[in-house]
Amino acid sequence: MAYQERINSAQEIIAGRDNWTGIDSEAVARMQLQNRFRTGLDIARYTAAIMRRDMRAYDGDSSLYTQSLGCWHGFIGQQKMIAIKKHFGSTDRRYLYLSGWMVAALRSQFGPLPDQSMHEKTSVPALIEELYTFLRQTDARELGLLFREVDRAREAGDSVRERQLLQTVDKFQTHVVPIIADIDAGFGNAEATYLLAKKMIEAGACALQIENQVSDEKQCGHQDGKVTVPHDEFIAKIRAIRYAFLELGVEEGIIVARTDSLGAGLTKQIAYSEKSGDIGDLYNSYLECEEVSEGTIRHNDVLVRRDGKILRPKRLRSNLFQFREGTGADRCVLDCINALNNGADLLWIETEKPHIEQIASMVDRIREKIPNAKLVYNNSPSFNWTLNFRQQVFDEWGKSGRDMTVYDRSKLMSADYDDTELGREADERIRTFQQDAAKRAGIFHHLITLPTYHTAALSTDNLAKEYFGEAGMLGYVAGVQRKEIREGIACVKHQNMAGSDIGDDHKEYFAGEAALKAGGAHNTMNQFAA
Repeated sequence: MAYQERINSAQEIIAGRDNWTGIDSEAVARMQLQNRFRTGLDIARYTAAIMRRDMRAYDGDSSLYTQSLGCWHGFIGQQKMIAIKKHFGSTDRRYLYLSGWMVAALRSQFGPLPDQSMHEKTSVPALIEELYTFLRQTDARELGLLFREVDRAREAGDSVRERQLLQTVDKFQTHVVPIIADIDAGFGNAEATYLLAKKMIEAGACALQIENQVSDEKQCGHQDGKVTVPHDEFIAKIRAIRYAFLELGVEEGIIVARTDSLGAGLTKQIAYSEKSGDIGDLYNSYLECEEVSEGTIRHNDVLVRRDGKILRPKRLRSNLFQFREGTGADRCVLDCINALNNGADLLWIETEKPHIEQIASMVDRIREKIPNAKLVYNNSPSFNWTLNFRQQVFDEWGKSGRDMTVYDRSKLMSADYDDTELGREADERIRTFQQDAAKRAGIFHHLITLPTYHTAALSTDNLAKEYFGEAGMLGYVAGVQRKEIREGIACVKHQNMAGSDIGDDHKEYFAGEAALKAGGAHNTMNQFAA
């Protein structure tokens, strides 16, 4: 509904109430526009439609991949979306990612925790709600600034400027974008997964990412000791999430099925199998086994029969079973095909390094069965990107016969290589990694899980070094505030960012000329007007 249509609609409602004195139809229209989304389910439905549209667009043109950055606080998500609109003019194909790692490390009442699903499960939907609270407030703030400009244009009698501003209001693009939210391994059984999924969807999440690790032994995707579950257990959780979406009326909700099999050498249990070649049998076929005879069977041995032979799977003291080395990629392919055939929409293959051909080699096999298979990929800070890509260039150049004696592979991280041909080539491959991987390896969505964790640490370190050192107050002024002013960072007016001007508008709506507003001549934020 256009701005003027909202005013007219509000006027009709107000006109029917004789005792609604002092209620202004334009103020109502403004408040409605500043609160476009009434519930988290409104957000989930709206953003799910965006993701579905983007997925279809990517199927037609792989250059139309999507991106996100991980956020651990509503303020971080808010500032990210403000920056995107400022620099690019649109939030199209840019999302938010909610990282379970950062929830564990930064949002648990227990303090910093490893990424092992030990944090409170309620902290995940709470962060989703917080992120969208901040994004909705950002809409209200930006629209409020536009409304003030409209009022100034009217006061100046500039009808052309007023019309331009009202057109901008009608074309306003919300800061509310899709969130891909990490539900870890479901925090329990399928029922627990369903219950948590509902809370996350009700908070606004349109896309849930679930991994095939055992929930009570869950590990960070880039650490050792990962244990996967048989496919039937994982599919039950995928179905639980789908039921949660459907129950809440979010029919276009997205499920991202993540496989950790590439780096997981253990399984919780031997899969149930009814016949040769079924999904349980295929899962078990990758177990490390030894052939046994009747006389070599030990007390309480677990045995399987395959191809007429009796086999003993390798069982550890932890009561976990071990997969054969070198089977990770095959298991990933099987995981992905089975997940897509059973309700998942997108895939996530957790890898140990950012290598396009490694990813593509698996995606090619998946796409033989499911041609439109698409990935979400973790451009992880756990990778040493500089070292990995310099090693890739070094190895490729060496295989091609180039003279590599001027480089030392053991010292490729040295700053001495920053301005060399090898260093520049590696940086160029890092720069184009996302677009190259979107085209070659079927990656629809690129995300960085923990970027704002690292940027917060880096900027705080720089400020502490300067402020508590010889620079003193200049450390803050030159290193922070002056840059904010000159680079047009909205947060330099922190009172406005926190909602002070929105509050002033409401005071005027509610109390009229009696309103005691904060934004008067003595507000020090006026120092940043220029």
